[in-house]
Amino acid sequence: MRSFEIRHIVGFEETNLVGNVYYANHLRWQGRCREMFLRAHAPEILSQLAQDLALVTTRVACDYFDELFAFDEVIIRMRAGPISQNRITMHFDYLRSRDGQEQMIARGEQQIACMRRAPTGVVPTPIPECLIQALESYLEQ
Repeated sequence: MRSFEIRHIVGFEETNLVGNVYYANHLRWQGRCREMFLRAHAPEILSQLAQDLALVTTRVACDYFDELFAFDEVIIRMRAGPISQNRITMHFDYLRSRDGQEQMIARGEQQIACMRRAPTGVVPTPIPECLIQALESYLEQ
């Protein structure tokens, strides 16, 4: 199954007093992975985001299996899950890469809703075609 992947080296600012990665950073990395996917595979959506399109996170989750520490290399892999109406679910795997080996550290999920800014607030809108096309090759079977 094809995944979109980013790599990250953990910095001290992402750790807590105990020395392990603060849990909220995993959620931040989900957002970063999603942004880099848009940049690489659906750059035309960026102009829509500057106008009236909003990708609203409606749900986020992460299950943690092991800890990460400063200078660990973490791989975040994203796959597209169910797509329905104006919502997209994405799944994330977090792997520590060390000495050519990968170890599953966490698994996450995020759901976004496509919305348009209107005078009365945000309203649901269909998923832009360019985004659907970009996600097609990353859909889970």
